[in-house]
Amino acid sequence: MPRHGSNLTQVDRNAVERERRMYMKDLFSRLAFLIPTPPSKASLPELLDQAITHVKQSKERVEMLKQRKQRVEGNPDMTGGTGSRSSVIAVCDLGSILQVCLTSGLNKKFMLYQVIDVLVEEAAQVVALSYSIVGDKIFYTIYVQAVCSRIGIETSRVQERLTELIFQTTC
Repeated sequence: MPRHGSNLTQVDRNAVERERRMYMKDLFSRLAFLIPTPPSKASLPELLDQAITHVKQSKERVEMLKQRKQRVEGNPDMTGGTGSRSSVIAVCDLGSILQVCLTSGLNKKFMLYQVIDVLVEEAAQVVALSYSIVGDKIFYTIYVQAVCSRIGIETSRVQERLTELIFQTTC
């Protein structure tokens, strides 16, 4: 009789282990779905590395956006106040795409082609461009991608050059 009891225990252990493996497999497939570009047929360690990288990049992006928000809230000239610098530029790295947002007053004189020239000089090609006018403000959104994906686009340099361009043309 004791032998029969130990067989049931072994069967129970096998069932518990099978269920645990199925549960883990489900969790890893959910994780793969949440990662922006999971490698196809990735091993478990590769999937975990990608997830860790994605979480770190997301945290850095959140911190950068918090800092940008504080800068904009702390400087009325950048938010379209009455100062001489009522144009705002935000450059966001969205992975393989860069989003450039420009806000300007209708009375400010910067030429959109100059902005595009800077982007092209930084090895970017325009994928989409839209604008809208609300009251006395113009909101431009430009999506660009790197001409060569291996080289990429240096976000901080684009931000710096566009800020300089807008500052020069609005002063």
